[in-house]
Amino acid sequence: MTAPSAPDATPTEGALEGDLADAPDALQPGQLWSLAEEAEPEEEVIGVAEGAKEVASQTETGAALVDTLDTIALTVGTIRVSLFDVVFLLSTLALVITIAWFATRMARNLVRRVSRFDGAQQLLADKISTILIWTLAFFIAVDLAGIDLTALAFFGGAFGLAIGFGLQKTFGNLISGILLLLDKSIKPGDVISVTDGAGNESVGQIRKIGIRAISVITRDQTEHLIPNENLMVNQVVNWSYSSRDVRVKAPVGVTYDSDLKLVTKLLYQAVEETPRVLKRPKPRVNVMEFGDNSVNFEVRFWIEDPEEGLANIRSDVYMRIWALFHEHDVEIPFPQRDLHIRSSDQLDRIIELLSNGKLAAQQGG
Repeated sequence: MTAPSAPDATPTEGALEGDLADAPDALQPGQLWSLAEEAEPEEEVIGVAEGAKEVASQTETGAALVDTLDTIALTVGTIRVSLFDVVFLLSTLALVITIAWFATRMARNLVRRVSRFDGAQQLLADKISTILIWTLAFFIAVDLAGIDLTALAFFGGAFGLAIGFGLQKTFGNLISGILLLLDKSIKPGDVISVTDGAGNESVGQIRKIGIRAISVITRDQTEHLIPNENLMVNQVVNWSYSSRDVRVKAPVGVTYDSDLKLVTKLLYQAVEETPRVLKRPKPRVNVMEFGDNSVNFEVRFWIEDPEEGLANIRSDVYMRIWALFHEHDVEIPFPQRDLHIRSSDQLDRIIELLSNGKLAAQQGG
């Protein structure tokens, strides 16, 4: 008995098998998906102000203007920047900067109206509000312009390196200025000692504290710009840190034959008759030492306006002391030295020759 034969394949299956056999690159049944043609990836063009274009195109005039400006464009990679994008970006920047400027002025006026803040706290609040306003303005401008920050990742990394290496001093001075205002060790109006490059020390008043440096103006109207970071790491003499009262010292010397009680009385009188000297705390006259040529006194007195100068008030006191000493015949000594010459044969011979020469000249005359 003959086994029944398998049913014949359907025409469709046979045709499909024939087509696969005739294909130059025959594929297995599991690889039929690879016969589809791969579509080329479409280039994505990133615009800058797409949202603004849609808004401006609501009217016919706006649409015509947008089309005209948008035809002039520059495409770099996937970024397309047209003339419309440039105009819109500049307009956005101008608008945001103007609004941020007005917001900064309003914040400054509001801070000044807070009576509970002193000068240092007002300045600190002003700086913090200014930083926050301009930071917010930057992100708003980027958002309005439609700029994708991820497309600027490379430039952001380069900018971060620039901050890390080139602008570290600037950010260090900024943070130092904020810390100085927080602990109130340095504030506008304080009187500090300023030392120049030659080592000469002068007293000046802090005019303002900026982002990078403080401005100190001296009595000769010389304005010093000192980086904020220097005030954090170096020793600074603040004459008005906890109190504006400053003690000034004026040393004076008199001869040994002077009446010391009279001298003390005259020194007190000179200080009391000089303007700017405070009655409280009381001045003090001390005998410091018996020196080589004089009895040395020191006059100590107080003032409350060091920004008006220290050398000039000391000069006024000296001028009054000089006048009172002359009125009461008190002598201010000058250095005196006794010269002792030891005799010798050579010295005696020189003196003899000089004497003979002088005598001969007189006789010849």
